[in-house]
Amino acid sequence: MSINEDAYDVVVVGSGGGLVGAYVAASRGLRTLVIEKTDRVGGTTAYSGAGLWFPGSAPLRRAGVDGVGDARTYLRSVVDDSSREPLQDAYLRAGAQLIDELEQNEWFQSFVHGPVPEYYAEVPGFSPAGHTIFPPPVTVAELGEQARLVRNCLPTERWGHDEGPVLSGGRALIGRALKAFLETGNGSLRLNTALESLVVEDGRVVGVEAVSDGERVTIRARRGVILAAGGFERNHELREKYQPFPRASEWTHGAPGNTGDALQAGIAIGAATDLLDAAWYTPGLVWPDGLPLFHTGTRGGVWVNAAGERFINETRPYDQAGSEIVRLHTTSGVSHIPAHWVFDQRQLDRDSFGGPAEQPVRPEWFESGALKKADTLEELAELIDVPLEALRKTIEEFNGYAKTGVDEKFHRGETPWDQIAHHVLGYPGLPELNYAAPPTPDWPNPLLLPIDTPPYYVATILPADIGTKGGLKTDEHARVLRPDGSPIGGLYASGNTMAAMSGRVYPGAGTPIGSSTAFSYLAVLDIAGATD
Repeated sequence: MSINEDAYDVVVVGSGGGLVGAYVAASRGLRTLVIEKTDRVGGTTAYSGAGLWFPGSAPLRRAGVDGVGDARTYLRSVVDDSSREPLQDAYLRAGAQLIDELEQNEWFQSFVHGPVPEYYAEVPGFSPAGHTIFPPPVTVAELGEQARLVRNCLPTERWGHDEGPVLSGGRALIGRALKAFLETGNGSLRLNTALESLVVEDGRVVGVEAVSDGERVTIRARRGVILAAGGFERNHELREKYQPFPRASEWTHGAPGNTGDALQAGIAIGAATDLLDAAWYTPGLVWPDGLPLFHTGTRGGVWVNAAGERFINETRPYDQAGSEIVRLHTTSGVSHIPAHWVFDQRQLDRDSFGGPAEQPVRPEWFESGALKKADTLEELAELIDVPLEALRKTIEEFNGYAKTGVDEKFHRGETPWDQIAHHVLGYPGLPELNYAAPPTPDWPNPLLLPIDTPPYYVATILPADIGTKGGLKTDEHARVLRPDGSPIGGLYASGNTMAAMSGRVYPGAGTPIGSSTAFSYLAVLDIAGATD
């Protein structure tokens, strides 16, 4: 039996970046309901560093970072798809406007610039300082009872780490958005409520059918429904249908509820789709529990494939590295899954593994087999079942690059991203950057230390992701489109529920969450009639 609920002006499906859009709607006096499939708010955004790639926004102006012009040139160059230019222009316009509006609310004040280099250094308009901003941390005491509703970070969900009294990164953004949303007096939240279908009357979406705490409900939306429920990364059947590497569903860092419900609901009423074969890939380092964790900033050693050959700049931006693993695995005829991260005692002594450099490697790394140790290269090659002579040649070649400081094959250590990855692995609160990595005695490039000090070690790299990036096609107002290009009345999409405005590339830190918040904002502007 379906129970009819009171009508709202706006229903937002998903509580990640769409929660910011929900606040914008509620702050305009629109009665707004957020439905969330799980028992916590935040989605994949809560796992993130909360970067927002928003050129021209107030925090960047305060930091003296250039405006939108170069960023538009950069975005045009890396995406190289004229059909997405209207979405790009809408995104660039919305980001700055959204932050100006948010910072008028006490819960959103004082976003800060985190100088993270953009990911394509060779492209016109590239900025070594980047255009990424972050929300400041917020304490549990400040948020009060709302703090317990925010999804934990991924390490806590996997290993039960203590979150402590402060929410940072994505948890800070979600906590602040939830507090601001509820304080408007026009916002309501319904957890454990899963979208099943969209209600359509006379060709217009007027509500949703959902299952809430086991009970089927119909919730009407007078003005519009915004689908902001993430991608379909947790749905193996959909990944098998659309994607080149469906097993990524086992290794994804997407939130547990991201099974494509919103995507399928849109398709069911005739929405067009795009980029369903794409994802925001990342390398994942396999931990002792057998699952990968987002990995960036490889400082030493090499990655080799099943042929014992090095195949990539291991410090390349994470989406590029993850995508390259998948591409080579599916097209080269050589297995790249798993990839083997080979390094030596010198590297272990310098940077440790799975913990601070001054601490020894925890026993569970070896006990689980996530990290293996060998006294000789012969033994190492046998451990990972690769040809000894190929592995030896790979390491000899790499050691030659270490002597000159120049990686002639893959150019590791030559870009601002490579060099910042040597210093820091997290974004918020970065200090003033010096892109020249600190020297290492006797070796000209600290990212190219030779592999010549036994014993040797090997860990496993898998292609993980932070979500799929294909979804429902939208226009510059975030309206969901039919195959003929006409909008479906009353239906909007943002974030990973929509096909990415950046196409198949990842321009810079904060593009996915920036898209989620910016297009949710644009949806509300259209709903409220404030698009001019």
